[in-house]
Formats: sequence, structure tokens, C-alpha cells
Amino acid sequence: METKWNLKLLYKNISDKQIEKDIEQSQKKVLTFVKKWEKNKEYLSNSQVLFRALLEYELLMEDPGICTKPSYYIFLNRVLNQEDPQFKARENKLHEICLKLENSIQFFTLNISKIPKEKQIVFLQDPLLKKYKHFLQTLFNISKYILSDAQEKVFNIKSKTSHSNWVNMLSELLSKQELSVIDEKDNKKKITYNEISKYLDSKERRVREYAAKEFYKVNKRYEEIAEFEINSVLENKKINDIYRKIPKPETVRLLSDDMQESVVETLRDVVSAHFDIPQRFYTLKAKLLNQKSLAYFERNVLLDDMEREYSFEQSFKTISDTFCKLDREFSNIVTKYLSEGRYDVYPKKGKGGGAFCTSVGSKYPTYILLNHNGKLQDVLTLAHESGHGIHTEYSNTQNVLNQGYSTACAEVASTFFENFTLEHLSDSISKKEKYLLIAKSLEEDISTVFRQIACYNFELKLHEEYSKRGFLSTKEISSLFVEEMSKYLGKSVLPDIHMQVGWIYWSHIREFFYTYSYASGLLISKYLQRMVKENPKDIEKVKNFFKAGDSKSPNEIFLDLGIDISKREFWEESILEINKKLEYLEKENLLMC
Repeated sequence: METKWNLKLLYKNISDKQIEKDIEQSQKKVLTFVKKWEKNKEYLSNSQVLFRALLEYELLMEDPGICTKPSYYIFLNRVLNQEDPQFKARENKLHEICLKLENSIQFFTLNISKIPKEKQIVFLQDPLLKKYKHFLQTLFNISKYILSDAQEKVFNIKSKTSHSNWVNMLSELLSKQELSVIDEKDNKKKITYNEISKYLDSKERRVREYAAKEFYKVNKRYEEIAEFEINSVLENKKINDIYRKIPKPETVRLLSDDMQESVVETLRDVVSAHFDIPQRFYTLKAKLLNQKSLAYFERNVLLDDMEREYSFEQSFKTISDTFCKLDREFSNIVTKYLSEGRYDVYPKKGKGGGAFCTSVGSKYPTYILLNHNGKLQDVLTLAHESGHGIHTEYSNTQNVLNQGYSTACAEVASTFFENFTLEHLSDSISKKEKYLLIAKSLEEDISTVFRQIACYNFELKLHEEYSKRGFLSTKEISSLFVEEMSKYLGKSVLPDIHMQVGWIYWSHIREFFYTYSYASGLLISKYLQRMVKENPKDIEKVKNFFKAGDSKSPNEIFLDLGIDISKREFWEESILEINKKLEYLEKENLLMC
């Protein structure tokens, strides 16, 4: 098993001369495209010329793109070596080159977005342009918020200094920290910041309380830095929105996701109306732990004797077997990933925290980052991120302008595979363990649906209050965070000091209004799970969803599956399924006490 990324699939090492050759090739090809189309505006009025221009643009973006391969390689190295100044320097230098290239070529899509309405309709109905229809529609949708070429260049130039650098700074400072903890045998040890969840989730109260105390110290130490960081990125966003005349803070996210605001509002309303479900669950969980209440860090504590250790080998076999039962192609994809070194498995100092799946198109390998600690959650994370990988492989069958997928679709595949893995784990275990596994499944549902919508609600409040006041203190941010988290957690989870610093390390808050997609993704994937359970042959429909990539809007893709996500009843149906799990646990809880 290859448990470290094999970045030699891209280059031999950071000194590989091919890196510079690829950068030069990208510069050369972008310049050729710019010279051909910058002054020739015929593509804005003639469909045949537009088709040729789009085809050339597609081929350029596929290879070499905007230094796609070198940028990808350096990004991956930076994730593994956040403290290495060599990669930081290379990243900054390459960013300057990419920025110039992006600015030089952005006229093309900007000009297309400004095509008059009457001509837009003609192009969208032209059979010749069919494969580019959604790409064009997306450009037309955002056109009223796009400024001139010169103004957009300024936005591009300042994005790194005004957003990315701030966010990366906080992330890197936290990832470098080492903490003292005790294990279940009372042995003291040093761990990295990203290994803390293993100890916060321990079933031994003294272990998790000791870890929480140390974790809080680190977060409190960086609280002031986080205050400046988040105010800076909020200010940057506000400036961008004002100049682009964007009406609401969430508008940019939903436009980029091609997601209707009314659909997300319906989702929010339905989930928020059922906050009693997580509240009841945490009341039950406190009771099962023989506690009157839970500290904020105890939300994910393992119950009773479900604290099994899962080696990475066991975890991978579990997901491979689960995926194979659904379709052998799924298992083949992840097995290939493993054999080629596409997973980086274990935490280490300086390595980025959390987990993610990343890809830059079909020309280059997809990679998955993990921080595997041997817990049940790590098995589910492996399934989740591998689900993203499978979705990516199928979407990469599209042309490069339709590869990838909207954020609104991104969490469907991941939660689909994660939930089937959780069910697979329930085979051949005792009734008590099955109860505990259902409890874990419900906890995952709550974290993915209710917690993420609570975060979305917090973000709305955060941006609203920032807009009013111009600056938010840590105390004010913490107050907003506690208020929104308490709405879904209820009275059984204490609004303690640990909850007050919970916004500091939650990275999605810096990505702005991303979290709704976790909730929508899981609720949609529950529909797909029911469909496949009723008729296993419907896995082909699921694969067609994966293959659609970004060739249609999310609404169109889901309508092809018979799903109308604009209807309140659709979301209610999946929420009802979550509630049934809770009712089972509440009914059977006497067996556990």
C-alpha cells in the first residue's frame, strides 16, 4: 500500500527542469491565443467562429492551461510541507506568472459574457454550440456583475494579498502547533494540532478534557490573529461586492454554483425548522454518557465500546468492499488510486489538516489528503473523499470546460459512498454495536445537515453585522457563533469557552457560504441511496449523474434523475428519514443505559 502521495506522477522533484519548460509552454500558447482573438471580435456575433474559438480555448485549458501542471505540483507540495520556505517562494513566483496570464486572457470569457441578450438566446439554441451550452449560460448569468477588463485585472491582482494570504497564514500557524495530551493509559505525549480529534473524541472523559484544555489554549493564543484575519477577508469581500453591485453576500457563491437562491432558502427553512432533531439527539447522547450535559468539544465523543481501532489497511478494505458491492468500477478506481500513491494518509507536523480530494482535470492525477488516526470517523472520511474521487473520474469524461462539478453537486457522491460504508460496517456485529453504529450514522447526518446549515446561518449574520459595524471583535464574533450553534445544539450542549473559539479553526467560513452544499448533498444522496436500495440497477442512473459533470445546471441534472429540488417536500422526505433513526434510538435507549 502506498500511503504517501507519489508526486513523481507529475515531476521528478522541485528541481525538475520540465517544470520551467511547462511554464514556458503555457506562456507561449496563451500568448498565441491572445494574439489571435484579442482584436478579432467576430466570435461575438458568428456562431461558427465562436465554436472555433471555444474549441481552441478548450484545448488550451486542457493542456497546458494557465501553468496548470506546475501550479498543481507546487500546491500539493505546499500542503505536505507548509513550513518549507522553498515551496512558498516557488508558489509566490509562479502565482505572479499565472496572474499575468489570467489577466491577459480573461478578455475572452468577459467579452462572451457581455454578448447582447438577443444574441445570447440565438447562441444557446444553436446545435453547433450544444456542447458549450452550459458554459455559455454560466457566463451569461454572471455578466451583470462583471466589470471591465481593466477593473477585473485589479480584483485578480489583489485576491491573494487580500484573502488567500490571510487565510493561509492562520491555517499554517495552527498546523505548526504541538500539543501535550494523555492517552487512555495516562501516557503523556506530544501531538500535532491536526491530530487532536482522536483525543477530543475519546470515550475516556479525562483524556478528552485534558486534550480540550490544551486545544483551547492554542486557539485562544491565536484568537487575536484570527480576529484581524477574518475582518480582513470580510472587508475584502465587501469591497468586491460593492464595486460589482452584488446585492447579497451569498450571491456570488450561488451564482458560481449555478444554484437558485430560492432553492437554498427553501433548504435552509426546512432544516432550521427541524433543529429539534439534533437537540433531541444531544439530550439523548448526554444521557447515554451519564452526563447532565455535553461540552462543545464532546459533540462527537464515541459511545461505549464502539471505540475500535481501524488500521488504514482495514479502512481501505472496508470501503473497497462497499464500493464493489455497488459497482466494481468504483472499487477499481480507488484500488488504482492506492496502488499509484494518490492517498497521503497519516498526519505529520507541517502537513495540512483535515481531508480533501483535489483534481485539475483529466490530464493529471487526482490526489486525496487524509489525516488518518485509526478511528471510525477516519474510515468514513476515507469513504467520503474517495467518493469525491470517483465523481471526479466520471466527470472527467466531459470536455475540459464541462469537467468538475458545481459545489451544489459536490457533496452528493461523497455522502452517498460514506453512508453505504457506514451501513456495510453494521454487518456481523451485535445488536448493541448496531445501536451504536446507528447513533454514529445519525451523528454524521446531524453534522452534515444541521450543523452546516447552522454555519450558513452564522455566516449570514456575520456578514450582515460586519457590514453594519465595519469591524467585529473576537467577543462579537464568538457571540454570533454561539448564538447560531446553540440553535441546533440545544440546551444539552453548553455554550462554553470551547464553543466561543469554534469559528477560529472552521476553514469553510473563509470560503463564504460553501456549507449549504453539505446539507443539500447529503439530503439528495439519501434519495439516491433509497433509489439504489429499491432497485440496484439504478446505480447506472447514479453513474450518469457523476458523468454529467458541469455540462448542465444542478437543477437540470437532478431533474434528469426525477428530483425537483425546488420543492419543499423533497427536502422534508430526507429529513423524515433522519428523524426515524432518532426515534429508533430514543425507543431503544433503555437497552443502553
